[in-house]
Amino acid sequence: MDRRLTIYILIGMVLGVVVGQLLYTQVAPSVVKDQVVPWLKLLSDIFLNLIKMLVAPLVLSTIVVGIANMGDSAALGRIGFRSIAWFIIASLISIGLGLVMVNLFQPGVGAPIPDAAAAAAAVGEVKELKATEFILSVFPKNAIEALATNNILQILVFSLFAGVALSAIGEKGAALVRGADALAEMMLQVTGYVMRYAPVAVFGALAKVVAVSGLGILGTYVELVTEFYFSLALLWLILLTIGGIFLGRRIWTLIRYIREPMMIAFSTASSEAALPKLFEQLDRFGVPRRISGFMLPLGYSFNLDGSMMYMSFATIFIAQAYGIDLSIGTQIAILLTLMISSKGVAAVPRASLVVITGTLAMFGLPVEGVAIILAIDQFLDMGRTATNVVGNAVATSVITKWEGMLEAPEPEFVEHPHAPAHTAADGRAGLELDPSNFEDERK
Repeated sequence: MDRRLTIYILIGMVLGVVVGQLLYTQVAPSVVKDQVVPWLKLLSDIFLNLIKMLVAPLVLSTIVVGIANMGDSAALGRIGFRSIAWFIIASLISIGLGLVMVNLFQPGVGAPIPDAAAAAAAVGEVKELKATEFILSVFPKNAIEALATNNILQILVFSLFAGVALSAIGEKGAALVRGADALAEMMLQVTGYVMRYAPVAVFGALAKVVAVSGLGILGTYVELVTEFYFSLALLWLILLTIGGIFLGRRIWTLIRYIREPMMIAFSTASSEAALPKLFEQLDRFGVPRRISGFMLPLGYSFNLDGSMMYMSFATIFIAQAYGIDLSIGTQIAILLTLMISSKGVAAVPRASLVVITGTLAMFGLPVEGVAIILAIDQFLDMGRTATNVVGNAVATSVITKWEGMLEAPEPEFVEHPHAPAHTAADGRAGLELDPSNFEDERK
């Protein structure tokens, strides 16, 4: 199953699109919405819930063990500085490329403008994300609450303190480090079990989307979808080329190793769904846990390359749809605004929408224009989510190489340990058995 997971996920994607389109064309919309979609959604929601079950303990244990074993706070500071520098440069590239491509293609010109009242109802109320609230939200007031709510940034902060503290107290904390290491291994083992359900979840996620909207909606927005995905492809090319400068030929190995997390992210439109598998595959690629455990949670909040490109692309697209001509100076101001406001919104519901809406309001652009892209947002979200995975995988691998810590790769597929079955004890190990158990059998 592990070796063929990619094939099974592809089959799930194809079947999901086919079944979804059949439901859209052959079954009444009310029946699909009320009776079919909830069951299709259930298939993907089960997978997403299982992934959320894994994320908090996996991130906590991985960071704590990595920092404790690093044994060098100066090295941690250096890795952190290089990571932030990479994230800032990648953000500028992503947002800047989005602005260049949307100005080049002009996809918003002639786009249908929805009725203002209907658009406002579709967009709904979007809570404003204030800088002070975000900064405060980074620091946990309760570590248990951070774990319970899967707040990756807060878990990261607590884990940094715990890892450095365990490194400082040395042998006294060795038992906790060993326990955290065992917890990380257990979570990766559970990840292997959960991933066997991924093809079913992929099928349910895609079938649900297509059954509701149909593939015909892609034709309505064909220009926007085509040009956005072409822009994403250029971003992939830039990121992988920069990665290749550092990694050399191993960039091709990296692409091969992360294809499953990419497919999971694409089909479910959830970066979080791909995180446990991405940890596992980067382990095999040669990235030590002490770096991946620190970089990936940080990157999931500050290095969402695909989402950042989408924000700049969508903002200018809406301005074009309303016939508003923005000067170069205004667009640079939008770039800098997105550069700041896009950081740390990974845990915010409808994060991209929050940032886009806030940016539109700040520059006097029609906020209701967000309704233009709502119908197609799920299909765009799939591409930008997969790009987030690629960007974080490249960033983590490059920083590892830069630090001189890249290890020799393991085989792409390593069979997980199996729980004992059909043992000689047959489940009776450790019991003080009453002889009557066997006497009754002889009678």
